[in-house]
Amino acid sequence: MVHRDRTDMGGARETFLTTHWSLIEGVKEHEDKDRALIGLLLERYWKPVYCYLRRKGYSNEQAKDLTQGFFHEVVLSRHLIERADQSKGRFRTFLLHALNQYLADEQRKEAAQKRIPESKLVPLDSSRLPELPQEVGQLEAEQCFDYAWKADLLERALSELKQWYLGRGMDAHWHLFRDRLLRPSLEGLEAPSLAHLCEQYGIETETKASNMLGTVKRQFQTILVKHVRQTVLSGEAAEEELGEMFRFLKKQSRG
Repeated sequence: MVHRDRTDMGGARETFLTTHWSLIEGVKEHEDKDRALIGLLLERYWKPVYCYLRRKGYSNEQAKDLTQGFFHEVVLSRHLIERADQSKGRFRTFLLHALNQYLADEQRKEAAQKRIPESKLVPLDSSRLPELPQEVGQLEAEQCFDYAWKADLLERALSELKQWYLGRGMDAHWHLFRDRLLRPSLEGLEAPSLAHLCEQYGIETETKASNMLGTVKRQFQTILVKHVRQTVLSGEAAEEELGEMFRFLKKQSRG
């Protein structure tokens, strides 16, 4: 898992981006087509769109082209954002519905899709195209979309957690959490003993190491809850989404 996704815009706008819906409303209100705001929206959703298209049977190149086309023609043109209605629930559900409409429109076109001008292309990090686990490749396309969305949210939360500790000079907290819990859960590695980690990172006692782990786990939960609540409108929806995320984490650990 690569932890390089940025999780916030920083500065004065950090308080503005309280939810994806407030982000969308902000895009609507900016006549100058604020690229930073909509760029964040694209960053958080292009991977699930790409994974969905691959599971639908499109080749790598076809999926990349369709992802580009969808965000350029539907999202960046403002057609999608103008129709977004926060009273109708999750934005990613709305996005998936719009994507299916786009695919249907593309299939009805008699001529091949025209190439998008180079200046209009949405920047996608093609060096980091998602690679789904083998068992995920057996799921339905909608389930692959959902998996990719949750995996990307988890990656952003972990990236923020890492930066939170490293930025405060608390490197041992992050390394302890990474080696003892994160890598064994997500990469199937054997967890090293606390005694070994204490010696490696200069921690006085195993009791202190255990307390440090508890502190990082609580901070991770706080960050994860923040990221989940950014994607929903109501507290009830947030609880449902959090339940799904924790079930997802358990599945990852068992995997």
